[in-house]
Amino acid sequence: MDKPKRLFLKSKRSFRRRLPPIQSGDRIDYRNMSLISRFISEQGKILSRRVNRLTLKQQRLITIAIKQARILSLLPFLNNEKQFEKTESTARTTTGLLIRNKKK
Repeated sequence: MDKPKRLFLKSKRSFRRRLPPIQSGDRIDYRNMSLISRFISEQGKILSRRVNRLTLKQQRLITIAIKQARILSLLPFLNNEKQFEKTESTARTTTGLLIRNKKK
């Protein structure tokens, strides 16, 4: 009547522990642009804590530093260079259409 107990053994995969993104000597400050730029996406958004692998305290300090740098114009609020290129090209075509219409 006794059922044999099965032990669910997890595979012992070795994994390489990742280094923390902020070293102990790094200061989290709005002037430290090389540090701050690592935590911003290509669009200029602040990356989440899960993506950054930061502690809660570090994420708060990074967020405050990024916002201060944006207010002081050290960082752009939005990084929309690609959108600007698209709007510029559409502006050229619309003016071209307007010129054509005036000639007729």
